[in-house]
Amino acid sequence: METIGFIGLGNMGLGMSRNIQRAGYPMVVYDIREEATKPLLENGARLASSPAEVARLSDVTLTSLPGPNEVEAVATGPEGVLEGIREGSVYVDLSTSRPTLIRQIEPLFRQKGAHALDAPVSGGKSGAITGNLAVMVGGERELFDRIKPVLDSFGDKVFYSGSIGAGSICKLVHNMIGHGVRQAIAEGLTLGVKAGVDAESLWECVRRGSLGQMNILHRGIPGSLFRGDFDRASFALELSRKDILLANELGREYDVPMPIANLAEQMAIQAINRGWGDRDAGVTFLLQEEAAGVEVRAPHVDPEKAGKFITTHPDAE
Repeated sequence: METIGFIGLGNMGLGMSRNIQRAGYPMVVYDIREEATKPLLENGARLASSPAEVARLSDVTLTSLPGPNEVEAVATGPEGVLEGIREGSVYVDLSTSRPTLIRQIEPLFRQKGAHALDAPVSGGKSGAITGNLAVMVGGERELFDRIKPVLDSFGDKVFYSGSIGAGSICKLVHNMIGHGVRQAIAEGLTLGVKAGVDAESLWECVRRGSLGQMNILHRGIPGSLFRGDFDRASFALELSRKDILLANELGREYDVPMPIANLAEQMAIQAINRGWGDRDAGVTFLLQEEAAGVEVRAPHVDPEKAGKFITTHPDAE
């Protein structure tokens, strides 16, 4: 069985790596916080001293990192994955990052006789723990087929999206749409409540209408918005802002006008400037409530019932 290397054992990485380990793969792990590797080491994983050593000891090396700067440093910097990777081995980045970055990195791996794929994931920390993740893969189809069993060990919706960088593009588009939908929900709910409908009745009508049936609403909105509690972050606003920034960068690169996405980024910036960067990304609802002069609260809404037709939070990664 192939040896799997995993670098970055944070909110997403720890859950994914533990599912890979449960599937029976021998593992080599690394994190700048050595204590984060403990759950894997206790179950037989080997600790590496650097990303380069992970790559030297592994057939497939995966990274789950906060953003492009970290991806570039870990993949191609001193003692990075590129330095240690063996001929025929595969590097897979699971982070939400710039498509242009993985397209720049991939030829460097090819020059060493190795391979690279981008495979960002969606489903949040809970999805990483339970294996309920979408995995969007870009790169050579043959490589995708080769490593798909590894990806299947931590994701239940693994699909091939196209050439290198396509996975990252799909992820940014996915999150960008989610930001726009969230802002529309905030505006609609504040309008309905201020116009005289109580929040519980309003939400019931929305979720039972065509929007709910089309499955485009967010899981977690009733539990956080209706309580006004955004302190327990399923996905931090500062990371959410990073994702929408990358989507807007991509839009400028390809001359695509994206007024809604740019508005969503501005809302995120306003909230971060309030000191809310470590709170849940949904905290931008508070800005809309403040602007509308109304609060949307429904303390008696059952989050499980309210979320019946609600899809996964688009930013949770």
